[in-house]
Amino acid sequence: MSSKIVAVVPAAGIGSRMNSSIPKQYLKIHKKTIFEHTLEALLSFDMIDSVVAVLHPQDEYFSSLGIASHPKLIKVIGGNERVDSVLAGLKAASVDGKDTWVMVHDAARPMIQHHNIKHLVEVGKKTGAAILATPSVDTLKQAESDFDQQKQILGIRKTIDRKLIWQAQTPQFAKLSMLIDAIESCPSPEKITDEASALEMAGHHVSLVEGDASNIKITKPSDLALAEFYLRKTH
Repeated sequence: MSSKIVAVVPAAGIGSRMNSSIPKQYLKIHKKTIFEHTLEALLSFDMIDSVVAVLHPQDEYFSSLGIASHPKLIKVIGGNERVDSVLAGLKAASVDGKDTWVMVHDAARPMIQHHNIKHLVEVGKKTGAAILATPSVDTLKQAESDFDQQKQILGIRKTIDRKLIWQAQTPQFAKLSMLIDAIESCPSPEKITDEASALEMAGHHVSLVEGDASNIKITKPSDLALAEFYLRKTH
């Protein structure tokens, strides 16, 4: 019997940087919400058995979406922080058994492509865990720790070798039980910035799988126009 793959999509945030009266995942691009685009991309991929949508306790929008009644979609309520919402989603997925694999994906990354997910799964199953990421293309500078308050100037401490720097994306993929254990055993949950960081702190190796630059996370108003451009190219 083949192992199952569940996608968990935390969507309990409010997206304060978008300067919008509604959570950013419910803003629309091409007549559909960002959340719908994201969920459709995951639900339409045949390697994914089910998708867990993790919602804010006072979510007023999800039930009105046509996709909310999809037979492969599970709805759960999230927590105060992202890590709490991810853990709630993971525990909802754990009913599928100990051989389940999970990928956690941001609700505000609607441009995820199936070929990237396929490559992620292939590498993750071979190595134990993997994330999508893109190599840095810019020259990177590490800032000085002391900020000159009077001059409002921050200086450069050193230049960092960009060949060693990758920008993390989602999905992030691992054995479900391993990720739950990594999060629950973490002595400093506030340091968990993504699923890979929890796995790293637990001593697990996490592989980097190169993704596409188009897999952007919508966090500010200017990102909407870029996401609309990418969606227009793929539809």
